[in-house]
This record gives sequence, structure tokens and C-alpha cells, in this order.
Amino acid sequence: MKDLAKAFGINLRLKRRNKGVSQDQLALLANIDRSYIGRIERGEVNITLEKAYQLANVLECDIRDLLP
Repeated sequence: MKDLAKAFGINLRLKRRNKGVSQDQLALLANIDRSYIGRIERGEVNITLEKAYQLANVLECDIRDLLP
């Protein structure tokens, strides 16, 4: 399970950087704490589907782009 969280985090970081969005900006737009965004990107937490869809929406991508 930890590998899935890490892979999701890597995908999130790549998509965020490709969009030119900082962790602070993503956190603000998604209404998620910035430190939590960092923990997601490092694969330290398992997020809910609701948050995953929220992040995909903010990054204007399909949820499948973030999933491992």
C-alpha cells in the first residue's frame, strides 16, 4: 500500500510542476494544508478519493493521470 501512496505522490508532484503550480498555490486552490500536500507528494499519507479528485480538478487533469 505504501508503494501506491508513493507512486501517487510522484505523479502529483510531476503534474503540479508541469502546470507550474507551487505546493502553496495547490494547497490554497484545493483548500488543503500545504504541509499535507508535501506529505502526499512524499507518499507519507493515504488520501481519500475525495481529496484525489479535488487535486485533479485543481490541476485540470483526469484522475487517471494521478493514479499509479
